This record gives sequence, C-alpha cells and structure tokens, in this order.
Amino acid sequence: MSGARLPAGWTLEAIRNISGDQEAMALDTERSVEWVAGPGCRARIHPEIVLGFHGLCLVKPVNDEDWYMGSLNGDGSVDCWSAYSDLHEALRGL
Repeated sequence: MSGARLPAGWTLEAIRNISGDQEAMALDTERSVEWVAGPGCRARIHPEIVLGFHGLCLVKPVNDEDWYMGSLNGDGSVDCWSAYSDLHEALRGL
C-alpha cells in the first residue's frame, strides 16, 4: 500500500474520532475514482489521498483542495457524489 497516506497535520486517531468510525483507514491511491454528476456524466479524479470508512470514502484529488465523498465499490473503485471544501466538515458529513 505505497499509495496510502494521511492528510498533512492529521493522525488516524483524529480522523477516527471526528468521523466516529474507529476502523477508518488510509487506502491506496492506485484505484479508479470518478465524480458522478448524474446519468452519463462522469469525470475521472486523480486521487492524492483516499480515506476509507467501511463502504464510504473521502478522496482528495491531486491539485485540488476539496474532499470528495463516495461509495467504495467491490472492485476497489470509488464513485463520488458529494464535495466538501474542508476535511473536518467532510468527516462530520459521513
């Protein structure tokens, strides 16, 4: 899992405490991530950081300060449907 990392200034303990998910973890970034804006409207996201929360993920794209929330699919890919400008807000939104 060489692509698994935490956001700068954050610990896994802090992420788990804010999200309420004591099994939250950093996931490998080597996966397909897409923004799903509606039927037939998909855009690829290049993840810098991926955080996993059971069936949900938060993804921070390369060169983007927003955090995208989405579903972790069985094949490891992520379909995102919501965006947050702040990680703390995104963690509370889980």
